[in-house]
Amino acid sequence: MANATATAQSNFSLLAPFRAVGRFMIRVGEAGARVKRIEYLNSLTDTQLAERGLKREDIVREVFHDRFMF
Repeated sequence: MANATATAQSNFSLLAPFRAVGRFMIRVGEAGARVKRIEYLNSLTDTQLAERGLKREDIVREVFHDRFMF
């Protein structure tokens, strides 16, 4: 039993850096998509934004609404 626990703990510690890198890469990918969304929304006219129910000052809040509490 102790051997199984030690093996599981050592496997966890060996995989931890790879998991951290994986999480980092996912966040970088998500950030890139969010930046593109912000750029797109910023390229719209105020009238087009209003049609979507947005104001220019609300763009960042809209894009990151699931990540941050504003």
